[in-house]
Amino acid sequence: MRYLVPDLSPGAWHSSEFEVERSRFIAWVCRAPDSPAFEALLATARQRHSSASHHCSAFIVGPPGEQNAIGFSDDGEPGGTAGRPIFQVLEGAGLGQVGCVVIRYFGGTKLGTGGLARAYARAATMALDTLPSHELVERASLHIRVDFAGEAEARAWLTEQAVPVTQADYRADGVLLTLGWPTDTPVDLSPLETRLRGRITLLR
Repeated sequence: MRYLVPDLSPGAWHSSEFEVERSRFIAWVCRAPDSPAFEALLATARQRHSSASHHCSAFIVGPPGEQNAIGFSDDGEPGGTAGRPIFQVLEGAGLGQVGCVVIRYFGGTKLGTGGLARAYARAATMALDTLPSHELVERASLHIRVDFAGEAEARAWLTEQAVPVTQADYRADGVLLTLGWPTDTPVDLSPLETRLRGRITLLR
């Protein structure tokens, strides 16, 4: 499976902010490959903006369309006016492994439930509009054995296919290469077998 994820290093976040009716909304977005990564973002937001009125949030830990490793919180705002609108923006963007915290400093004027929902959704949308991202390719380990003379040719072909070699073990009978094969691509090594004249063994 291939999908977009935030192009951010662990512990980093992308931010944007705007103001409506003197209420300030600050959105932080991070890459969340697991729940602790998102929880770390939320903890940092609460620490750095400890005087804010609310720290509302949503996350998708996993690929787009994930139904289990997801969550959202209104953090004291009226039910359904903050966490869910943020989550809907994340879901609609087709991103995976993403978390978002929207920090609100109350400006003294109530926005109403509709106004709140629009403001939180806008905050998340603005952050995603400028969010750097890259494609994540889910991979599974695949093992092949080639003789020493065929290693360079095998590596060259794998590079052409954008298949990384994650490990190489040198043994008496040749080289055992561990590959990161894309899970959405059928395993077809026949072109490589032709190049190596059959001097290749696929090990499951």
